[in-house]
Amino acid sequence: MTRNVLGIDVGGSSIKAGLVDVDSGRLVGGLISAHTPQPSTPQAMMPVLASLAARLEGAVGGVGIAFPSVIKQGTARTAANVDHAWIGTDGAALAARALSRPALFLNDADAAGIAEMRWGAGRGFAGTVIMVTLGTGIGTALFCDGKLYPNTELGHLELNGMDAEKWASARVRTAENLDFPAWIARVNDYLKRLHDLLWPDLFILGGAVSERFAEFAPLLRSDAQLRPAHFAGQAGVVGAAMAAAEADL
Repeated sequence: MTRNVLGIDVGGSSIKAGLVDVDSGRLVGGLISAHTPQPSTPQAMMPVLASLAARLEGAVGGVGIAFPSVIKQGTARTAANVDHAWIGTDGAALAARALSRPALFLNDADAAGIAEMRWGAGRGFAGTVIMVTLGTGIGTALFCDGKLYPNTELGHLELNGMDAEKWASARVRTAENLDFPAWIARVNDYLKRLHDLLWPDLFILGGAVSERFAEFAPLLRSDAQLRPAHFAGQAGVVGAAMAAAEADL
């Protein structure tokens, strides 16, 4: 019997949702989305989540919600690209009430990493893996032999006197109008810093820019293996649903 679990991925500008067949890692019926409310307070966001969930029929069990924050026991401890009113909010409990089903809150990069490790570029890989999402900021998910170490914030490592994400994110590439050689030189510096500290066996590069991996792959340099993310923009939704299923909500 197919188990279709609801996954939701909250971003600073949009919220995506979909049903995921958690036994195959396949998105069922495509993604739907809505604009993230502004301001993106908890009270403003809950009706949007409920509306998206109501449009997706046939979900079983709980819901997984990928969120741009450090998440501890369902509570947001930081707020990246969402309203700071989220800090200290038990998002899991709030969403469970709004959606009338158990809810699991987890960091958005962790969700993307779970998708890639279960059904994507990291499937079956033994060793240390770092998922790096290059977008508005830099998100990371760290795995050792398939087990997640949650809430790494390695996009905030110091690099050239600033947060690494302010030097090497995809947003910086756009803002500074960098071509691929100039931008990838910065990404290589960032990957080297990660490698010097953690010695991963594999980097998985995600975010929307990963869809153009073939264009910039020849420019990448690392002592670790490098692979593009498989799920691209679907990773947060797929991984959130997978995490909810694995938590047996």
